[in-house]
Amino acid sequence: MPVLARFSFGIGDRFAQQGKAQLRAFRKLEEAGVVVVPVWNKSNREHTFIGSEPQSVLDEARGAVEALDWKHAWHVDADHIRLDTVHRFLSSSDFFTIDVADSIGRPAAEADVVAFVDRHPELLGSVSVPGLGSDLQTTREDVTRVASKYLLAVQEAGRIYRAISGRKGGFIAEVSMDETDTPQTPRDLLVILAALADEGVRLQTIAPKFTGRFNKGVDYVGDLAQFEREFVDDLAVVAFAVARYGLPANLKLSVHSGSDKFSLYPVIRRALQRTGAGLHVKTAGTTWLEELIGLAEAGGPGLAMAKEIYHAALQHVDELCAPYASVIDIQRAKLPSASEVGGWTGTRFVGALRHVPNHPDFNPSFRQLLHVAFKLAAAKGRGYLDIVRANEEVVGRNVTENLFDRHLKPLFLG
Repeated sequence: MPVLARFSFGIGDRFAQQGKAQLRAFRKLEEAGVVVVPVWNKSNREHTFIGSEPQSVLDEARGAVEALDWKHAWHVDADHIRLDTVHRFLSSSDFFTIDVADSIGRPAAEADVVAFVDRHPELLGSVSVPGLGSDLQTTREDVTRVASKYLLAVQEAGRIYRAISGRKGGFIAEVSMDETDTPQTPRDLLVILAALADEGVRLQTIAPKFTGRFNKGVDYVGDLAQFEREFVDDLAVVAFAVARYGLPANLKLSVHSGSDKFSLYPVIRRALQRTGAGLHVKTAGTTWLEELIGLAEAGGPGLAMAKEIYHAALQHVDELCAPYASVIDIQRAKLPSASEVGGWTGTRFVGALRHVPNHPDFNPSFRQLLHVAFKLAAAKGRGYLDIVRANEEVVGRNVTENLFDRHLKPLFLG
C-alpha cells in the first residue's frame, strides 16, 4: 500500500492544462528545503460538468512529473467519490477521497449502535487524550447519540473502501466528513475513528468539519482562535486514535479549503510545528481562476474570452450557483454589469479577480461567481483551450506564482 508523506497538497486543474506550472511551485518549495507531495484531484461532478475522463488527470500528472523530472512521490485523487461513481476512477487513481456526507445524520440500525457502544467501553466515562486541555467526559447516552449520527456514514465508508480494495492492490484512502452543517467535536471525531477502525478502513487522512465558512475561492470566514482550538484538538484525537485503535501511523488531518484560506495558514503552521503532525490540504479551483487571470493579463483574445465567460456567467447565475449553494456567498448587488466589465482593461479585470484581499479592486462576489463558472469555459471546447495554450507562458506564470507565493510558502516556509 502506498504511504502518504507527512505533507501533501491537493491541486485541482479543471482542464488538465497546468500540471507542469503547478509542479514548478513544488519544485520551488523543494529548492527552499521542504518537500511536499502533489496530489492532483478532480471529482466526478467536475468530470461530468466538463465532459472529461479520470484518465486525463493521470496523463496530465504523469506528463508533468516526467517533464520536470520530479523525484518524489505524487498521487492522483478520485475526489469525493461514492459507491456509484468509484468504478470510473479505479484504473487511474491511487488516492480515493471517500465522501459519505449524505449518510451523516441518517440513523444506523439500533442493533448496530448498541453493538458499537458495547464494543467500546473505553469511550465511556473520563477519557484522557494527551494534548487536550481536559479529559473527555462521556456517558453511554453521549456515545450512543454520536454513534447514531455517524455510524451509518462510517458503514458506507467501509463499503466503498472494500469495493476499492477488491479491485486495487494498494491505495491511499481519505474519509471526508466535512460536507455537513455541524462541526465535529473531539468526542465526535474519536467515535468516528473508532468506528472506522472497526470497519477495517485503513484511512491515511480524514477531513472533519470545522467551525466557520469555507467558501469557494475566498478566505476563511470565522473565529481564528476557535479554529485553532478545534484544529489542535483534532490533531490530539487523531494521534490518540492511531495509538488506541491501530490505525495507520501516518493518519493526518485533511483541510478541504475550498481554495485560498490564507488566514488559516499561520494557524495551521503553528500547530504543525508544535506537534510534528502531518497535513493534507485541497485547493479546489484556484488553477482555473489563474488561467482566467493569465488570459486577462495577456489582453487581446485572452481578455475578450475572460469577459465573455463573465458575461455568460451573469446570465446563468442561478444555474451555476445551485450545486455550490452551501459554499459560496455571492452578493448579487456587488456583481458588476456585463457592460461595465466590457470596458475594463486587463489590469482592472485582474484586480477584481486575483485574490489579494486588500487590493482596492478585489471583488469577492466577482471571484466566487467565476470560480463556479468553469463549465461555461468547458462548453467552448477547443475555443477556450486553444487560447489558454496560446498564452501558456503568462498563464503558467500566474499558476506557479499563486500556488507557491500564496499557498505553499506561507504554509510550509512561513
